[in-house]
Amino acid sequence: MIPAILIGYAVGSLPIGYLVAHKRAGGVDLRTVGSGNVGATNVYRTAGLPTALAVMCADIAKGAAAVWIAGGGPNAVAAGVAAVIGHIYPIWLRFKGGKGVATASGVFGVLTPIPTLIAAAAFVIIVARTRFVSLGSIVATIVLPIAEWMTPGRPAVDVGVTIVAVLILFRHRGNLTRLRARTERALGT
Repeated sequence: MIPAILIGYAVGSLPIGYLVAHKRAGGVDLRTVGSGNVGATNVYRTAGLPTALAVMCADIAKGAAAVWIAGGGPNAVAAGVAAVIGHIYPIWLRFKGGKGVATASGVFGVLTPIPTLIAAAAFVIIVARTRFVSLGSIVATIVLPIAEWMTPGRPAVDVGVTIVAVLILFRHRGNLTRLRARTERALGT
């Protein structure tokens, strides 16, 4: 299991958003602009929609890749959780990474596709109605473990999705504060 965790962390910690934005937006350091986050939403605000979509797809792919490399069973779950941790706390960026939503969707899209689709639908509906990516992410993060726990017979995935949900919600604590204060930035503003 240790090799799976190490591989998962290494794959997840690849700072794709940081590298792409640095190249496409004239050397910008995502950690010093906008939200300070290296995820797709901040890439969108600094480098535009096509670049943000590429980063989101790459972050999803690295989550899926970590699971596929690890094989199956508990090793795949451990690698997936480690990939999300690597994305959130990448050693390459002094442990200041993204919020883990896209990477988690890649991980759980492989491990538990139906609950992930349900969570993704919740994300799309919330963002379409409110234009708050953070609120969509928070709702999807809550929906995913609920949907997964209702799927019988996969205790390792149940535990993995719960750990990841707690991490992602922890990373969104500032967004929750801004949403309550009505100071959160909507998509496109």
